[in-house]
Amino acid sequence: MTQKSKRLVVIGGGAAGFFCAVNAARLQPGLEVIILEKTSKVLSKVKVSGGGRCNVTHACFSISEMIRRYPRGQHFLKKTFHHFFTTDTIDWFKERGVALKKEADGRMFPVTDSSQTVIDCLLREVNRYGVEIRMMSEVKSMKYEEAAGAFRLVLSGDRELSADFVCVACGGYPKTAMFDWLLQLGHTIEEPVPSLFTFNMPGNAVTQLMGVAVPDAQVKIAGSKLVEQGPVLITHWGMSGPAILRLSAWGARELATQHYRFTAIVNWLPGYNEQRLRDKLQQLRFETAAQKTGNKSPFGLPQRLWLHLLEQSGINPDTRWADLPAKEQNKLVKNCCAQEFAVNGKTTFKEEFVTAGGVKLSEIDANTMQSKLHPGLFFAGEIADVDGVTGGFNFQHAWTSGFIAAKAIQATMQDAG
Repeated sequence: MTQKSKRLVVIGGGAAGFFCAVNAARLQPGLEVIILEKTSKVLSKVKVSGGGRCNVTHACFSISEMIRRYPRGQHFLKKTFHHFFTTDTIDWFKERGVALKKEADGRMFPVTDSSQTVIDCLLREVNRYGVEIRMMSEVKSMKYEEAAGAFRLVLSGDRELSADFVCVACGGYPKTAMFDWLLQLGHTIEEPVPSLFTFNMPGNAVTQLMGVAVPDAQVKIAGSKLVEQGPVLITHWGMSGPAILRLSAWGARELATQHYRFTAIVNWLPGYNEQRLRDKLQQLRFETAAQKTGNKSPFGLPQRLWLHLLEQSGINPDTRWADLPAKEQNKLVKNCCAQEFAVNGKTTFKEEFVTAGGVKLSEIDANTMQSKLHPGLFFAGEIADVDGVTGGFNFQHAWTSGFIAAKAIQATMQDAG
């Protein structure tokens, strides 16, 4: 009589869920693996990530350096990355025909510049190892039944499914109530709040500069320790770009308590403080005395932004440097080094939408991704209270946690066998 084959049910058809499923099926032949996806599409975040190119990981090969890119979960990741890190991700995809390339900022994409390459690779693995995918299958409740020694899942449409192992990889939820089925198992949920969002500045004149990108600016949140430096993009609703998104990630909880109403202070010339800029402008008055202030930015700022800063400082662009009045010059210094913007609301950064919050990390074993409350229950990806800034960091956590869960399920079965 053959032993009944064990079943792993993976909840969620995203990056973490797929990675757990295909690796578990590969490492443990004979394990029945089913992916449940509540929508009609799998890997939808993979599809749109990085502008449709899929930012697979980040070219950072030091764990201590890497974990600094995660506002939440650093201590936890310090352990998980020892099991499966960026080098492992690069090798895993390379072995399956997906070569990755590194960009100047460290982000890594498939050489094809198409997220479909990553999706096709994962789907090939699903087919190779006989993983079953069930669409439109939302989990409504789940409990462990001692008598049967298995988990019982109730799906939408009152369908039922039993599982020896469950890996929850359904991503983050925007509201605590949506975690009810996990709360019923006794797990604690850190309250979810949005991370990686852009700043709305309704009615601000700066929005007329939509499309202007500043390669390097410093942005602070008034009254806090939050400060970031990097590229800033001016949009028709306010500001976006890496510096803004990083600020939103590090300030996710603090800005939520302020209902996304706060003051952002931008230094468009982070190489200068007000005194140094004042000295530089005095120098310009002598060296370029006859030139018009509006001719071009002496600091390499985009021309539309420079003219805007002059206008906000009450300076006619036809004014010669020699004729610049002291009062207006002081305003220009202030606007270049510490321009204040009232932020009122946020806009979801669609491609990289991430939620801070999720299952409390002290209830998950970092070495196996297994629940400390329920043997056989695993977590992977954003459902855990881990989130990174943009740049491939959230995907790396997805691959790492999915792989660790798969490896732990294999180890459990081998121990039992």
